[in-house]
Amino acid sequence: MINLLAGAFIIAGLLFFLAGTVGLLRFPDIYSRLHAVTKADNAGLGLLAVGIALLADTWRLVLLIALLWMVAVIASSVACHLVARHHLREEDQG
Repeated sequence: MINLLAGAFIIAGLLFFLAGTVGLLRFPDIYSRLHAVTKADNAGLGLLAVGIALLADTWRLVLLIALLWMVAVIASSVACHLVARHHLREEDQG
């Protein structure tokens, strides 16, 4: 039963990654593209982390997976902010 639940979380996470990628390729401007890719990828990674954590053998591994997800969310948010700020400055100068 745990394997099925973990598989469902992993598949849902992969679908979020797919949706983020489609948004990145299809949306018209950089801000909507950044929004699509950061939100969908963070949610997708969270679902993948839950699915993998369900299959983990020890609590230590579950905590490491959670820490990895938190670091990735923070890094993604900072990277999105920096890209948006750089684009805004380029628009003001050009």
